[in-house]
Amino acid sequence: MAPAPPASPSPSPAVPLLDMAPVIPVVVLEDAADAVPLARALVAGGLPVVEITLRTAAAGEAIRAITAEVPEAVAGAGTVLTPGQAQDAVDAGARFLVSPGWTESTLEAMLGSGVPALPGVSTASEVVALLERGVREMKFFPAEAAGGTAYLKALASPLPQARFCPTGGIDEASAAGYLALPNVGCVGGSWMVPADALAARDWPRVQRLARAAAALRG
Repeated sequence: MAPAPPASPSPSPAVPLLDMAPVIPVVVLEDAADAVPLARALVAGGLPVVEITLRTAAAGEAIRAITAEVPEAVAGAGTVLTPGQAQDAVDAGARFLVSPGWTESTLEAMLGSGVPALPGVSTASEVVALLERGVREMKFFPAEAAGGTAYLKALASPLPQARFCPTGGIDEASAAGYLALPNVGCVGGSWMVPADALAARDWPRVQRLARAAAALRG
């Protein structure tokens, strides 16, 4: 029997979430039974960090399954909108939390969850507000609609403390431009988990797409 692959490092001060992989797949799963083979395909392709969005009833069970059965994957919850969702996701085994934006109550829940959190921002004022709270790593959303690489480049000089995971409208063609910016640690996207591949359970295709995404930062 082949030895089990080594477990991926967990997000920590030594290994920040934004530095674990160049791309975080953003996944919408309708069937929790797909979670484990999907995570294994992504890990095999070099993308161990997986954001399962809380947009479907299957999300919690999907996170629980990946955490239990694919220890080399780092499964987190995306589209966290309420304090209750943050707690439920952590209870399911989520190892990080991501929100498209934040309110005070949701931010408090995310920061107090015990796992890394990426609250979403789209304006300089929101970035400054999070910096005041000690938050240095953020999601920039919706990236393309909110100004893309030009906007992030403009933020880098006055706000060099902030690091971002841009998400929203990013594809394989545009990802490299974001990754070249000094204040971008990684990007989020769904191009390596296309809906038709998920529907067909075409895990070899997902693995190939993941491998290409992982190579965007050589």
